[in-house]
Amino acid sequence: MTRDVIQPDSLKDPRPRYSQGIRTDGGKLLFISGQTAADREGNVVGKGDPEAQCEQVFANLRAVLAAAGGSFQNLMMTTTYLTDIKYRDAYNKVRLKYYSDHQPTSTLVVVRALGSEDFLIEIDGIAVI
Repeated sequence: MTRDVIQPDSLKDPRPRYSQGIRTDGGKLLFISGQTAADREGNVVGKGDPEAQCEQVFANLRAVLAAAGGSFQNLMMTTTYLTDIKYRDAYNKVRLKYYSDHQPTSTLVVVRALGSEDFLIEIDGIAVI
């Protein structure tokens, strides 16, 4: 599979946080459901702590990618939902650890609530494996 980052000269370069566009060929699409800060038993990890919740969300994303035979390198697009814009700094801090050498396209949305009042962040995605 090849992956080309698309960065038009007319747009600000957002890397290392995300890419403006990614073109791929080959591989199969993996659609990843919104991942929250729930552990294997369904318990909320990091209740009230956006950074701890982000760590769990990324661990869950990694688990889905690995189960499909991929890694964060295969992640092409994400949508992130925060329940408060003040959690953006914690989210950016954590995601830069996982997107150090590959930045998927990214959309950030602030929402009123997620599936549980304890969840502060949710991320879904599309990967090419």
